[in-house]
Amino acid sequence: MAQGLQSLDPAVLDRLSSLELVARSVVDGFMTGGHRSGRLGSSVEFAQHRPYVLGDELRRVDWKVYARNDRLVVKQFVEETELACHVLVDRSESMVYGSQAWTKYDYARWCAASLAHLVLLQGDVAGLVLFDEAAHDKIAPKSGAGQRASIWNTLERSAAGGGTKIGTVLEWIAPKLRQKGKGVVCVFSDFYDDPAQIGAGLRRLAAGGHDLILFQVVDPRELDFQFDGLLRLDGLEGAGRVKVDPRALRDAYLAEVKAHGEALAREARALRAEVVQLRTDRGVEVVLSAWLAARTARIRSGGRGR
Repeated sequence: MAQGLQSLDPAVLDRLSSLELVARSVVDGFMTGGHRSGRLGSSVEFAQHRPYVLGDELRRVDWKVYARNDRLVVKQFVEETELACHVLVDRSESMVYGSQAWTKYDYARWCAASLAHLVLLQGDVAGLVLFDEAAHDKIAPKSGAGQRASIWNTLERSAAGGGTKIGTVLEWIAPKLRQKGKGVVCVFSDFYDDPAQIGAGLRRLAAGGHDLILFQVVDPRELDFQFDGLLRLDGLEGAGRVKVDPRALRDAYLAEVKAHGEALAREARALRAEVVQLRTDRGVEVVLSAWLAARTARIRSGGRGR
């Protein structure tokens, strides 16, 4: 039985949000590094003073200046620009499959909601696009609690179905994201599409300067093909049904899965995109925490997070 976002233990997001990994300095690295602008805000690099006005936070008052000149002034700092996280979730028909009590699409929604939550907690911006053969349910990147509610509500009410054209969708969305500036693009999908076409879409995104992270959502049965007895396969997009002996198909199937994974990895590697496998039989908080920890370790050691 498929489960909605409410089936995710509420404590999961609380545990994730309390991790040191989502401290501002780490998130800046996680989101491809700090980007500075001339705008004024609240980072650690001092810019100038301005007169105090009613409503300013007292912690921003420069008390040393007050002691010397009996004048209330507020410190202003050079702000690091907001980093836009574009969350893309595949809602095509292949995402309906699930050998667990939930489908791949349920799992993808949980992970996407968790990631958006973490990004928004830092005051950065997050947006959402659901897609199959085309882009649907587009939420422009914004910050704040209202944005989190919009993303959660959209994920909650959505349903999977339809064909798959991942590469086409990525090519279509690339110029639209370019208008919003550089950011990080997180794609949650099983990536059951032609790797070459996916690569073409990724190249368009990479040309816009975006950091690319491919979260490949897989069911454990798709990886081991361990089925007992005759198996009824339902073809996608009206392809019909057929009964097969899984033992006769297993070797050929696993070889095809391996070849597809290697082709996808080559396309990603050429663009320095990261591929993260998400198995649906593992806890959301476990896989996201492990990935964040590994990425942070690479960043701290001088890598770019790949």
